[in-house]
Amino acid sequence: MCGIVGFTGTRAAAPVLLHGLERLEYRGYDSAGIAVLHDGKIQVEKVSGRIAKLCEKTKDGSNVPGSVGIGHTRWATHGAPTDQNAHPHVSNDGRFAVVHNGIIENYLELRKELIRDGYVFQSETDTETIVHLLELYYDGDVKAAVMKTAARLEGSYALGIVCTDEPDALFAVREASPLILGIGVGENYFASDVTALVSHTKNVIYLEDGEFARLMPDSVTVYDCTGRELQKKVSRVTWSVEAAEKGGYEHFMLKEIMEQPAAVKAALAPRIHDGRIKLDGFEITSEELKDVNKIVITACGSAYYAGCSGRYAIERLCRIPVQVELASELRYADPMVDDHTLVLVISQSGETADTIAALKECRARGAKVIGVVNVVGSTIAKLADHTLYTFAGPEIAVATTKGYTTQLAVLYLFALYISDKLGRIDAESYAALVKELQHLPRKIQQTIDMNWQLPNVASRYSSHSLFFIGRNTDYAVALEGALKMKEISYLHAESYAAGELKHGTIALIEENQPVIAVCCNEALMDKTLSNIVEVKARGAKVLALSFKGNKKIVSQADDVIFIPRAETVFSAALAVVPLQLLAYYAAKEKGCDIDKPKNLAKSVTVE
Repeated sequence: MCGIVGFTGTRAAAPVLLHGLERLEYRGYDSAGIAVLHDGKIQVEKVSGRIAKLCEKTKDGSNVPGSVGIGHTRWATHGAPTDQNAHPHVSNDGRFAVVHNGIIENYLELRKELIRDGYVFQSETDTETIVHLLELYYDGDVKAAVMKTAARLEGSYALGIVCTDEPDALFAVREASPLILGIGVGENYFASDVTALVSHTKNVIYLEDGEFARLMPDSVTVYDCTGRELQKKVSRVTWSVEAAEKGGYEHFMLKEIMEQPAAVKAALAPRIHDGRIKLDGFEITSEELKDVNKIVITACGSAYYAGCSGRYAIERLCRIPVQVELASELRYADPMVDDHTLVLVISQSGETADTIAALKECRARGAKVIGVVNVVGSTIAKLADHTLYTFAGPEIAVATTKGYTTQLAVLYLFALYISDKLGRIDAESYAALVKELQHLPRKIQQTIDMNWQLPNVASRYSSHSLFFIGRNTDYAVALEGALKMKEISYLHAESYAAGELKHGTIALIEENQPVIAVCCNEALMDKTLSNIVEVKARGAKVLALSFKGNKKIVSQADDVIFIPRAETVFSAALAVVPLQLLAYYAAKEKGCDIDKPKNLAKSVTVE
């Protein structure tokens, strides 16, 4: 959510900042701005709307001289998306400028205090309190002012700060919001996401909560909240900037859908050796597992729906009860977890605020926590007892695709690994399922190849609200399919367990109402077919999703899209792909901004 960048060096800062902000567009935003130091003054340029508008206003940065600066893309929380509320914000004396990701929870209290002290506010934002606090506490020592200001703030924040009295310096502060330092040669950077840095440097430092840094062109110094200097490890980014480019595709989302065979292979292949699953970063004994009486999966959004699918695999293979909880609910639910509970925390970014809070709550109650994340060094990866990385690579489109399928792949690995550790699967079944897992990347590619007609199908199912139905694993897939449709096409789409139709939902079925029926669970095929018959009898138009060769479904549905036959427990990883494509082509049909859907952000780092 939002994005910040900072640069200090010897070349012009503004073009670097604008390029970094463009790399962060996928995070979601509604205004953008930069602040650059030059000749003892701070020049601020900001606009509501897209970065392209800011580039036009500044002539791609050429109108903003100076070699030190900060930039921001804002997703409105406090105050409307206006030029006035856009970041950066400047202190009344013009000495400080600040950009901020996150939410300052005590900003009203601080704002009232600062107004009483004579400070004049130009915006409605919580962020502006920060820059006035810096001015209040400044007595010639910027580092001390930063520390005193941070001590007053409650909530989440990643801050970028410049001061006219230190014309070559940037200050970066982190608390419960991601912030990464980029280490260059004669120039240094910070950003809220590594995608803004990789075209300049692959050497990075991940700041921890409570840490701040002073960046100069030739040095980076990191401190703890008391001002004590820290020695930080420099990590190396392993993927190239080309991985974040569209590669000839019209949209990042389509590119990332097409990358799923390779992404799932990357998640699976390093963990399967000679027909055995080995999970690096997950060392747990059979004795410890036997002490587990419940598994809780917690996440938000698509990661939550991945957990809903993964639950069926874990329960079937491990015979341990699994509870799937929205992290935003679990954190306030007085959860019934203890030292006999294993908690799986799923997040693509590893920085989802509600998920982090739920993780902390569960750990405080004695639960052992496993993080399933994509981003190495992220907050969840560091807080969890064990981390299983999805290895999805950079995902730029706001609506997740390969992030979801790689999460499923890791959950399938986990389920098989645990069932084997506990002796709850025989050798023959284990070998067959491991082999089936290894076939998933190929079958995902087959799924993409056999659904070339989806653009035409989407045109027939994109003019009306939609209902998605399914049972068991198919219901879990339907949840994600409906979310994708809502996210990028803005069509109303709801998912229901097919067996619940008679309990109210069927009242909404009328002539030509589109219904997407997921029918990939062969054991429940006849039950789902009866639901298709029910909605068709009331005038519904049914698009069915099923495995190739299912003649029964062809005779009942108006249209059918197919996936290859697969083991039911793993079928969600295949079935979701046509639904991703259906949403993509429906959104394209409607002319939507597919990679940057309105009101959404890639990483929700505030509550």
